[in-house]
Amino acid sequence: MLAGLLCFSALLSVGQSSVRRKIIIDQDAAGPAGTDQQSILLLIQSPQTEVLGVTVVTGDAWLKEEVAHTLRMLEIIGRTDIPVVPGAEYPLIRRKDETELWEQQYGSVSWLGAWTPRLYHPADQLGEMPEGKPTAKPSDEDAAHFMVQMVRKYPHEVTIYEGGPMTNLALAIALDPALPSLAKELVFMGGSLNPITDDPEFVNTPRREFNLWFDPEAAHAALMAPWKKIVCTTVDISVKTRFTRDLIDRVKTANSPAAQYVAKYARLHGQYNYLWDELAAVAWLDPSLITAKDTRYLDVNLNHGAAYGDTLSWSEHDKPKIVGPPVEVQDDLNTQKFYQEFVDLLSAATPTP
Repeated sequence: MLAGLLCFSALLSVGQSSVRRKIIIDQDAAGPAGTDQQSILLLIQSPQTEVLGVTVVTGDAWLKEEVAHTLRMLEIIGRTDIPVVPGAEYPLIRRKDETELWEQQYGSVSWLGAWTPRLYHPADQLGEMPEGKPTAKPSDEDAAHFMVQMVRKYPHEVTIYEGGPMTNLALAIALDPALPSLAKELVFMGGSLNPITDDPEFVNTPRREFNLWFDPEAAHAALMAPWKKIVCTTVDISVKTRFTRDLIDRVKTANSPAAQYVAKYARLHGQYNYLWDELAAVAWLDPSLITAKDTRYLDVNLNHGAAYGDTLSWSEHDKPKIVGPPVEVQDDLNTQKFYQEFVDLLSAATPTP
């Protein structure tokens, strides 16, 4: 344990002494706490990063409430200097009523994000805000234009971190098709290939993953774009992690605003609590966490049948004629090292702007 702490301290020290890595966090920022907000926190907490902004998209929750949770989280940790930029409120094509008819024909979907019946409320309502409503205001700009502006301002320097549906990203690419080639890289949590799990969400539909499924057309547009580098955290590796009471208790011992926010608002839901977006974030900060990876070509099924929105993948040898750039797919990780870095990042003092 001590060796791990010393190693991570050295990593943080290197990050503090070098040029910060510019990043835009595009997220379906449900909250408070949870995988969406916690991934944002981890990226902000690292002294390696310069977070240019948090762009928000409907996914796990509605846009309006996600923006409010993000603004409030930034108030709590004292980082209201980071712009929160609203984006798309609906997918490009998929609609709630059509999805309900689709479910009647092909079977129910366990997680529908903002459309999940037990959690549903109209898009213009905030829902519950146990952490309190924010006083800070979001940016007047929209997410797609903000992405284009930042990538144009800092060519070949900006990482796009994608933690939710890719609607904002697809709209930005439509505005400026040069965006992917001007960005440094795309890092995203999404896709499902062949997860080894007894989780009923994936047993019968192993290729269905919410972020790509919720807006398949947007994901297709993003994955076909000419990025110089794409790194993907799939369901397959995410289900090897667990967010546990022990992990929350370890975070709770720290006095940092980030740690206390997670300690107060984090919740465990049933048997399956994965660190989806957190893994994508920390593995970007410290790629040595990933102990095995592969190269695949990814796309999304756009045929409006039973497999609509499912992940498609190919090797170099069997890829179709029309395909996007290769994707670095993470296969395995040093789980204990990841947990330690998760705790250390949240426990550290919040970096100043």
